[in-house]
Amino acid sequence: MVKFQIDSIGCIKYTELRKKFLILPFSYFLMSSIDTLTTKILEFRDARKWEKFHTPKNLALSLVIETGELFEIMQWKEDHEILSDINRLKPQLQDEIADIAIYLFLLAHEFGINLADAIPQKIVKNWKKYPLEEKAKFEKD
Repeated sequence: MVKFQIDSIGCIKYTELRKKFLILPFSYFLMSSIDTLTTKILEFRDARKWEKFHTPKNLALSLVIETGELFEIMQWKEDHEILSDINRLKPQLQDEIADIAIYLFLLAHEFGINLADAIPQKIVKNWKKYPLEEKAKFEKD
């Protein structure tokens, strides 16, 4: 039997067959990557003097627009069609997903939200909200 516990700093601890494991908080690994990417995004923006256009509302709208562009690639296709054509679609999907991430990082920056903290905190909330014991309820549907 596998048992999960979440400690006060977001570490996920689990026990499996009498062996104990500790999973470090995601922020431990994410911090430098997210900070580095955000810095590169801000350097690109600031070199073009676009900061005045990057208001929270404009960034949120841009996030929605880029998400629409992602959906446009998949419009009118079934999942199996998208997956069978992934080699051709992947470059477009990659560009749109990167655009979404860029606007998300910019929006988080504007709100002073540290994604390296926010993401693991949300994962911890999700573990608590949807415990493994609840899994059986969803499988019956």
